[in-house]
Amino acid sequence: MTSTRQEVVRDYVYLLLGSVFVASAFSLFLAPNQLASGGVSGLSIVLNDLFGISPGLFQLIANIVLLAIGWMILGMGFGVKSLVGSIFLPVVILVYERFEVPAATMNPMLAAIFGGAGVGIGLGLIFKARASTGGMDLIAQILHRFTKIPLHFCIALLDGTIVISAAIIFSLEIGLYALVALFITIKMIDVVQLGITNDKLAYIISDQREALVKEIFQTLDRGATEIEAAGAFTRTRKPMLMVVVRQGEITTLKEIVKHIDPTAFLVVSEAHEVLGLGFSDDKRYRNVP
Repeated sequence: MTSTRQEVVRDYVYLLLGSVFVASAFSLFLAPNQLASGGVSGLSIVLNDLFGISPGLFQLIANIVLLAIGWMILGMGFGVKSLVGSIFLPVVILVYERFEVPAATMNPMLAAIFGGAGVGIGLGLIFKARASTGGMDLIAQILHRFTKIPLHFCIALLDGTIVISAAIIFSLEIGLYALVALFITIKMIDVVQLGITNDKLAYIISDQREALVKEIFQTLDRGATEIEAAGAFTRTRKPMLMVVVRQGEITTLKEIVKHIDPTAFLVVSEAHEVLGLGFSDDKRYRNVP
């Protein structure tokens, strides 16, 4: 199997598994508790309460219609994976409806937490597959195309409208729980796409560059990258060191900097995803001059 085929298989595994996560979280947590936390799925919960329409059937029809409109207006750039996701996800929801699978909980807070997390995990996997499940994303892109309103604002506007509708139709409390679910979903998407990491990224500006690099290498067994920098006011040019370390190493790094150059300028931030030797790959050593 070639690398390209492996990537295709991986993407479809992510897509199908992610769709199952989203459909399961919707059917077991969100829908039974009327938590319409945005998107076509949230709209299907509202319409189910008002008119008794099957959420799975509505999502299936809506996704197909929206995909057709999207292809006509935005072009064929969505691809086969988005078509598969748009159909497979509501089909899984229909399976849950057909077998009348009971809710996992009727506690709205637990439903918001675990439902939001499940949807976030699923969407994160779908996005890792470079796909989508259609729905409100397509409406947001069309709205953005014709109104020039920023895309992220279009998405927030559409999701917010559905959450507000749920608060009006069901209750303010249900609307607030839906917001909790939406917030958790957004955070879990980041966790799946960026990973859970405790790595830290440090920027160091110092006149003792060589001494710092030597001590960092000897004590922490970490390398450093020099970035050419200049003071905005003085225009004095000096190299800035960029160092990535584990969370347990950051205190040692700060002590090294303080010991060698107490006047050094040090900035530490989160490194959400680190790929390369010593982090995602095993270290390999070679002699350097």
